[in-house]
Amino acid sequence: MNITLDKNDEQLTGLLTVHLTEADYAPAVDKQIKEYTKRAQVKGFRPGMVPVGMVRKMYGKGIMGEELNKVLNTAVDSYIKDNGIKLLGEPLPLPNTVDFDTAKEFDFQFELGLLPDFELPADLAVERHQVSLDDETLAQTNEQIARQYGETTNPDESEAGDYLFGKLKKAGEEAEGRTILLPISKVTGDSAPFIGKKAGDVVTFDLQAAFSNDAASISNFTGLSKTEAAEATGDYEMSVEKVNRTAAPEMNQELFDKVFGPETVSSQEEFDAKVRETIQSNYDRESDGAMNNSIVEQLVEKTTIKVPTEFFKKWLVRANEGKLTPEKVEEHYADYEKELKWSMIRNKVVEDADLKVSNDEIVDRTLDKIMGQFNMPNMPDEMRESMRSYANEFLKQENGKNYVSEYEAILAEKVIENLRGKVVVTDKPVTAEEFRTLHS
Repeated sequence: MNITLDKNDEQLTGLLTVHLTEADYAPAVDKQIKEYTKRAQVKGFRPGMVPVGMVRKMYGKGIMGEELNKVLNTAVDSYIKDNGIKLLGEPLPLPNTVDFDTAKEFDFQFELGLLPDFELPADLAVERHQVSLDDETLAQTNEQIARQYGETTNPDESEAGDYLFGKLKKAGEEAEGRTILLPISKVTGDSAPFIGKKAGDVVTFDLQAAFSNDAASISNFTGLSKTEAAEATGDYEMSVEKVNRTAAPEMNQELFDKVFGPETVSSQEEFDAKVRETIQSNYDRESDGAMNNSIVEQLVEKTTIKVPTEFFKKWLVRANEGKLTPEKVEEHYADYEKELKWSMIRNKVVEDADLKVSNDEIVDRTLDKIMGQFNMPNMPDEMRESMRSYANEFLKQENGKNYVSEYEAILAEKVIENLRGKVVVTDKPVTAEEFRTLHS
């Protein structure tokens, strides 16, 4: 056997040639033919008594093809590993015509995409939005709590403070429209058209005028993106299907327990403080997520990495055969390249920092999720230990897919944590409304 690699450093590709002689595959072929003779069923011969020559004639080409493929794959994998070659994807076999009848030696060629060495930039700086809560945000949350836990009725006619449930569409359109729940209290323009409405009524109104051209408000109840909401001009029609009215729930221990769990809070003051704490915690988590995304985006943008472009496009089509066409790859190539660069950066961080994920970390993370589902984050140690077997079974499901998923999630967190230690982070105070506008 002889293996050679001809590199094209400019294109970051390589041509790997594997030359196999008869000595490389003949022993494995002979062994498999002997195994076939034990199982072959040929008319006129007892099981296990079929002549080796007949088996070779009947099945020899197929067996040789299988064994050549095994030898070839092992040889290529070993060569790449032994020589520390960093590959993009997998080797792509070049077309080859094999004559099993006459040939004894074979040459197989593979096209390789080679990944270059690179360095991470040392001057990264990101902003972390420090969200301060405003009265409007707190009021919206309390409205949601009231709507969720208050008693809802469906009166005949609407009043200020009610919600109209129905379908919204552009005036004159044939379409059925999108289902919405319109809060009359949020109408900052003339709210009169929405008062006194019944099921079956149709309200025609200027969408922008009703909500003072506030795309965020329109987006919140219509489900349109902010861009779509800003462009939704002119008259709209709402076909009312019913009126929803929710009476605010009584502030008592029953409500406190429903919202935050038994005996977590025991007074109006504690309830209000817990609401604020929960909202702040959610915004802090979202802010951290946005900062992490910014770190990834900056790294991908500022890290100089040369990519074997043509090979990558070809590999994407081959690896996703039937799902991606060359045209689709071309159309979305910029996104594929970003994903590739981030994958390379992530792998470099893992290698340089020697990041690892232990089995205990994976099981503990899974246990935390399970406990969260049962709303028992502080489960006693004995009970937690008794659930480990359940967690282990869950991780084994789908051929270990759940295990791999948890492993990748923990590793990704460790990569970001490592990178955050190398990035200059500046806190920027913003209001909750500003934060929602920036990250919607």
